[in-house]
Amino acid sequence: MKVTWEEPGWEELAPRVGRRRLAGWDCTAGLVVGAGAALMVDAGASLGEGARLRAEARALLGTDRDVTHLALTHPHFDHVFGAAAFTGAQVFGAAGLGAVFAHGAEDLRADAVRHGLDPRDAAEAADALVPPRDPVPDELTLDLGGGVRARLVNVGPGHTAHDLVVLVTGPAGSPEVVFCGDLVEESGEPQAGPDAVSSRWPAALDRLLGLGGEEAVYVPGHGAAVNAAFVRAQRDALATRFGVS
Repeated sequence: MKVTWEEPGWEELAPRVGRRRLAGWDCTAGLVVGAGAALMVDAGASLGEGARLRAEARALLGTDRDVTHLALTHPHFDHVFGAAAFTGAQVFGAAGLGAVFAHGAEDLRADAVRHGLDPRDAAEAADALVPPRDPVPDELTLDLGGGVRARLVNVGPGHTAHDLVVLVTGPAGSPEVVFCGDLVEESGEPQAGPDAVSSRWPAALDRLLGLGGEEAVYVPGHGAAVNAAFVRAQRDALATRFGVS
């Protein structure tokens, strides 16, 4: 099927791959459309934002189709707090993400409020968090139909202890697209919070580059899409910043 990315704010990255930069924290959400299934990458910063993403995806998909799969790139509120809005979708995350949700929901709520999310929205989303049913210890591939495949790879730790990237391969002639989560940022310097594993971050980017190669489109967690040269330069800057090779 052909996807026409007409919903406001959606940007086409490849014939069946698009993304949206969300207001507030400039966080990216991605949509990958196969012949029989559709994958959302990250879910926004609140249940309301997740519901809007789902509604926009339905409008793009047409014919009463819905998001069938959801991949969460890492456990920060601006990427996961909308997840519960995707009822019925199969949810994936790096192994260990479920434990963060189970035992660290209060920390995520407090972090969201510190960053400006309405306290009621933060509490609602934190209470609704459920562990992904399908943890990814290393990698798995989703066949979405129509020649579209999404390879989910646990490349971390790095930005967090649980970093998942999504490598999308479409029909012949389509560029590969890599959703990087916050392992890569374009709109500002990569953020290393208390849950970052700084010594391993450059190695995670090495693995990411090995997956996508030189010709892929790389989609940061925040900011504009970039190329391999940008990712490599950011990898080297992080190695210098953290004093690792």
